[in-house]
Amino acid sequence: MSGTELSVELAHNVTALQERLGESFDIVFHPFPIGGRTSAVLIYIKGLTDLNAVQLHVLKPLLLFEDSGPESVRARLSKIPVAEAEALARMEDCTEQVLTGNPVLLVDGCGEAWSFGLAKGEKRGIEEPVAESVIRGSREGFTESLEVNSSLLRRKIKNPRLHMHQLQLGEQTRTPVVLVYMQGKADELLIREAQTRLQRIQLDSVLESSYIEELIADHRYSPFPQLLSTERADVTASYLLEGRVAIMTEGTPFVLIAPITLVSLLQAPDDYYQGYMLGTFIRIIRYLFFALSIFLPAVYVALLSFHQEMIPTILLLKIATLREEIPFPVIVEALMMELMFEALREAGLRLPKQIGSAVSIVGALVIGQAAVQAGLVSAPMVIIVALTGVASFMIPRYPLSISTRLIRIPLIVLAGTIGLLGVIYGLLAVLIHLCGLQSFGTPYLAPLSPASGKQLQDTVLRAPWWVRNRKSR
Repeated sequence: MSGTELSVELAHNVTALQERLGESFDIVFHPFPIGGRTSAVLIYIKGLTDLNAVQLHVLKPLLLFEDSGPESVRARLSKIPVAEAEALARMEDCTEQVLTGNPVLLVDGCGEAWSFGLAKGEKRGIEEPVAESVIRGSREGFTESLEVNSSLLRRKIKNPRLHMHQLQLGEQTRTPVVLVYMQGKADELLIREAQTRLQRIQLDSVLESSYIEELIADHRYSPFPQLLSTERADVTASYLLEGRVAIMTEGTPFVLIAPITLVSLLQAPDDYYQGYMLGTFIRIIRYLFFALSIFLPAVYVALLSFHQEMIPTILLLKIATLREEIPFPVIVEALMMELMFEALREAGLRLPKQIGSAVSIVGALVIGQAAVQAGLVSAPMVIIVALTGVASFMIPRYPLSISTRLIRIPLIVLAGTIGLLGVIYGLLAVLIHLCGLQSFGTPYLAPLSPASGKQLQDTVLRAPWWVRNRKSR
């Protein structure tokens, strides 16, 4: 008999499980007799097990049962009114079930144990995602429970082709992870590639979906996100219907979507929940301000440092007057203001919600006004940095806004050293990098490059539904 298999001796099994589970105040080994004759031990973790259900559906039927040996006990256990009941033959399985929250029953004279699906856990209610709020549309957001999240998707997509495959990641945490896709919509190569990448993950712990995101990305050293994270069930359902895959992780409301493109990162749910003309207008503004969030400070620094002749004379004289007493070069001024703005933004995020926004706004106003009056920075630079910050707030996906912040600093340095030529070099470097990026084999700039006529209907422009669904009518 293997050392990991259960013995028929109750004392041996209890001792072995105590060694595996360790000493902890919340792990309970509860001995009791079955029918007054056969000894048994129920093992569970306080707080993870529904004790009321255990007493009603497990302990009470067994205590009142008149047994006549192990065989009659097995017969009685098969009739316990619990839907998820399973016989276990290995110590590893018993340990895993206890740590999951399911109570495990050991019976003297039986070489197997029984686990009952009576785990419980405190669950947060379904709320609207704070970071992805919409004016019109669903208010349902994912929670930290896989069961709740899967039910939200099932309510959106009532189709048997919606498949969910579960696996466990993390040698220590054994975190449940679910790969979701639409059979027939998602490409088989994409499904196999996603399964392969997930199975290759070797980590001690997986506490959040970002652990997985870093390890399955195509290009690990790129500042651009290669998977989309969302808390919205409707967004996840729409991507599944487009043939993409989703990765749900226990303990986090953020679901990963793959593959993605730069275009999908610049799309928001409101684009589809409002009229196509308004959606198209908002998208054009969003693309414009996305470019401004990357290049506006760099272009301003380049013009003032090397290309003053490109600025209208009246405007140049006004800027020169305001910068007359500034002791720093334009590049130093720009970097200083950018770092200060980033510090205020991070401070607003880390402070309590009630005072975070107030402190960031008041801090920006007070510090900006004081810096201008002290002659440390010019008023035009404050305006440029503020416009850049507003432009970055228009990006619907926070990871993409972080990418623009990482790119902006090197562009300012290039602009301050070699002028607009440096900005152009920086632009070409970013474009070359984007052209080489892929997400699960999909080009990052698709459907713009390589161009796809049908998919261009949902890029900068948002085509009406009757045009996009013409073939289905």
